[in-house]
Amino acid sequence: MSQGRIVVVEDEPVIRQAIVQMLDLAGYEVLSAEDGEAGLRVAQGPEVDLVLLDLMLPRRDGLSVLEELRKVRPGLPVIILTAKGSEEDVVRGLEGGADDYVVKPFGARELMARIEAVQRRTPARAKAPERLELAGYVVDFERSEIRGPSGAQRISATEGQILARLAASPGQVVSREELLGLLWGHASARAETRTIDMHVAKLRAKLGQDGPRLIQTVRGKGYRLVEG
Repeated sequence: MSQGRIVVVEDEPVIRQAIVQMLDLAGYEVLSAEDGEAGLRVAQGPEVDLVLLDLMLPRRDGLSVLEELRKVRPGLPVIILTAKGSEEDVVRGLEGGADDYVVKPFGARELMARIEAVQRRTPARAKAPERLELAGYVVDFERSEIRGPSGAQRISATEGQILARLAASPGQVVSREELLGLLWGHASARAETRTIDMHVAKLRAKLGQDGPRLIQTVRGKGYRLVEG
């Protein structure tokens, strides 16, 4: 029985073939593409469960592919593969709606752990409340968006899970370690802690000028949601 269908969009043949072989051995059905145009087309196909997306691609870059995917498949999990590893690249990818990122070169165990973690938290979106109202904003978990005075903005599965967890305990501090455990299921690492902070920053931005007040940082402890 297949573990799911994963699309690998990677232009380097050796890396692409290695990932495809690894996923095939793990029981996944794998589709692959060597450029952005083909990758976007394949990723929009039926019953795709997750996309591994390189940033530096011919014909259409990864961020452009991600932007288009978020329009047509807002809830589709996407993990970025980046060779640069700079914080700017990571931030741009996360701002574009990616759920996670892996920096090249990476090991098979790391990549599989990331894939399994994203898959674990994706079904959990169904357990989130259908909607949440915050200071004139409506968070629609079913549609994966935040609606406010300036219109609707997409939220990724990761952003939705963070917000749902904070909303489950309004006014109470939720530690970064708990959020990391919820999202990735393994011990905190420096890069992952920064990822949590980046996702929170994105959520605040989508909540406009009230964002920092609604999602507060408690120094040395974590975050809390203030609904009023």
